[in-house]
Amino acid sequence: MRHAFVTTLLELAERDDRILLLTGDLGYTVLEPFAEKFPNRSDLRRNRFFNVGVAEQNMVGVGTGLAEAGYIPFLYSIATFAAIRPYEFIRNGPALHQLPVRIVGVGGGFEYGSAGPTHWALEDIALMRAQPGMTVIAPADHLQTRAALLETWDIPGPVYYRLGKDDKTTIPGLEGRFALGRPQVIRKGSDLLIIAMGSVTSEVAKAADALSERGIECTVIVVSSLNPDPVDDLVEALSRFSVAMTVENHYLAGGLGSVVSEFVAEHRIGCRVVRCGIERVLDGVSGGTGYLRHIYGLSSEALVKKAVESVEG
Repeated sequence: MRHAFVTTLLELAERDDRILLLTGDLGYTVLEPFAEKFPNRSDLRRNRFFNVGVAEQNMVGVGTGLAEAGYIPFLYSIATFAAIRPYEFIRNGPALHQLPVRIVGVGGGFEYGSAGPTHWALEDIALMRAQPGMTVIAPADHLQTRAALLETWDIPGPVYYRLGKDDKTTIPGLEGRFALGRPQVIRKGSDLLIIAMGSVTSEVAKAADALSERGIECTVIVVSSLNPDPVDDLVEALSRFSVAMTVENHYLAGGLGSVVSEFVAEHRIGCRVVRCGIERVLDGVSGGTGYLRHIYGLSSEALVKKAVESVEG
């Protein structure tokens, strides 16, 4: 998704001089096309790309000032450093003043698995959706990343983009579709509703295929944006099922599972919600994304087991 993001941002920047890109000394082998197209110049008024160094709080402060001055700054870093480290600055700057700062967090969930727990963004969605007016976008694949950026780059107020690292995998049935505040149905079935967010949707798609072989047909819905929330669409879908399973690269508290549970409670829907996410204290073990999804119950095999238990229980 990183390369899809940068390629699309470059196209947009060629059309609109307000777009700027800031990085916290990250993005090597990814951001070069933008930096080469808009290099640093002696005339600061013409600069479009800035490396602010390992200073994410300062990056948010600089971005806030640039947005106040009429620019649309995109602030790029690993998701933990883009969203969590400078959170107070995000709250007091773009969120409270409703400025068009775009925070780009790369590698949500376990995508920086080998770097250890300090680099795993497992609470960023909860933090960002807690801020009124902060649009949260978490595409499921690189095609949807492009569509999401094209639709939302110039909307009012701040945006948090939670991007994965995979620029090859595509989600069957999604075909890059994106609509702000609307979910996308990628599979239809009558036995179980699965609601997914982000790059872990690839595991959900594989799980749905395996469940179909067992005679369990699922409706699979991809939620790729919050604030605005897809209330009407999800309420309608939840009302048609007795069991719904949510899947996300995130702690259980405050993320997609919480959103869906809130809808069920507020609209008095008779649907049991089974949440799949990170539900225990991290044990310090690091490794590849697939390995970590396996040990924390987010692999396709683990999702199949959870789904069968949910339907038969």
